[in-house]
Order: sequence, then C-alpha cells, then structure tokens
Amino acid sequence: MDPTKLRIGIGHDTHRLQAGGELILGGVSVPHTHSLVGHSDADVLLHAITDAILGAASLGDIGELFPNTSAENKHRDSADMLAIAAEQVRAAGFAIINIDCILFAELPKLSPFKRTIAARIAEVLSVEESRVGVKAKTGEKVGPVGRQEAMQAQAVALLVQTSDDDE
Repeated sequence: MDPTKLRIGIGHDTHRLQAGGELILGGVSVPHTHSLVGHSDADVLLHAITDAILGAASLGDIGELFPNTSAENKHRDSADMLAIAAEQVRAAGFAIINIDCILFAELPKLSPFKRTIAARIAEVLSVEESRVGVKAKTGEKVGPVGRQEAMQAQAVALLVQTSDDDE
C-alpha cells in the first residue's frame, strides 16, 4: 500500500448530561438514568467518528454538514448523519481502513456494551467489525466527566485514497 494514499482524521465531541431520557452511544441505547443533551440525538461517539472520517478526507466537520441551526437536524439520528458522511467520504475517493475510539463516561459502566457498539458502528460504516475499536474510560471523579456532568468521545479514522481524483 502506498503510504501517500493514507489519511488520518481525529474527532472529538462533548455533550452535557441531563436526568431522564434515552442514552444513545455509538448508535446503541444504553440503560442509564441520564441522557445526553444536543440538537440531534446527541450521540457523542458517532459525532466524534463523523468528524474523524470527514477530517481525514478534508471534507469539513459535522457542524458544516449538519448544522445545529437547521430544523431538519433536530433530534436527528446520528447514525444517519454518520452514514451520509461515510457516503461523502467514499464519493470523494476514500475507503475506511479502520476506526478507533474512546468513550469517556463515569457511569454507566460501558464494558458490557463495547462489542455491541462496535458492531453497530461497523454496520453504519459498512465495514467489518474487526475494523472498529471501542474503548471506555472513566473520569476518575475529576472534571465534568468525573462529576457526571458530561460525556466525551474521541475517535481516529484511517482512510486510504482509492482514486486519483484528490491529486
């Protein structure tokens, strides 16, 4: 593989927590007493992944593609947004090699959900599940994550250029 055809992107997102509602992480409903606050469904992990793949392909970010000022994005399914971003990445001449991501949440404990989340992300991106890494970390009771005021996510995407249209 020609290393000059490889592209790396990074994504990060933070959302506040509120009591009640449905907590969606990586496109999966996770039982919890709180939910994330946002214009869309506030899936912090899928937002970070969306930014990572868009960034790797130099296609902007999630806010440009799905502005939070647009009524059509109110309560929008973040899996739909990620799928659209992935289509644009492919149309720009790139293939997704892999995704690695981290969820930062004090609670709930996410270990039991990591495989399900990875499978859902792989499904949305139309890649093999083995190409998606999902890790979970607590805030160690420090900062907004540790105080259970927010959740954060980081993601890295590796793409390969499949066409010469970008040159």
